[in-house]
Amino acid sequence: MSMPKPTVFVIDDDVSVLTALARLLAARGYETRTFSSPSAFLEAHDPDFPGCAIVDVAMPGLNGLELQAALKGSDGAARPIIFVTGRGDISTSVRAMKGGAIDFLTKPIDETTLLDVVAAAIEQDRSSRADWMERTDLMGRYSLLTMREREVLSHVVAGRLNKQIAADLGIAEKTIKLHRGRVMSKMKVRSLAELVRLSNRLGLDLPLGR
Repeated sequence: MSMPKPTVFVIDDDVSVLTALARLLAARGYETRTFSSPSAFLEAHDPDFPGCAIVDVAMPGLNGLELQAALKGSDGAARPIIFVTGRGDISTSVRAMKGGAIDFLTKPIDETTLLDVVAAAIEQDRSSRADWMERTDLMGRYSLLTMREREVLSHVVAGRLNKQIAADLGIAEKTIKLHRGRVMSKMKVRSLAELVRLSNRLGLDLPLGR
């Protein structure tokens, strides 16, 4: 199933800003959805849908930084956020950037700058989603391993030979070969180097089997 086209979500309590940004983005081929409040956006938000958000910092009720914090609690890949504001506020911009914002732009917004930042945000979103999907797939493979196979995996990626693993685990070397073959099959790899790479990619803390 193909991934939906990325959407730029624009959240601002100023209707004229929503209209102007939607027109600008649509003219450059972007799909857009506009919301006049963070609460309306959160109610409709689907974290699995690709894209980025342009968020006004100062809005009644839930403000932009509070929206950013709320999105961090969502499942799936984090939504890239571009903040915009009518006034420059260094402390607020620092908080936004520390929270993972892509950029912090001051109104009136330079169109070229905004479009460049939107392109970067969508690329970051694409990359992070691809990364998350790969990691999810790898965890799925790892979950298929039995406890014994995980023990063997920990020894294999540590560079130990079959006979050494057999001695450590107290089982026959031919049994180790069988377990090793099953590990390679379930993890869908053909070489030790690839198995090590995937183990590192998963960030697994693989203690040596006892």
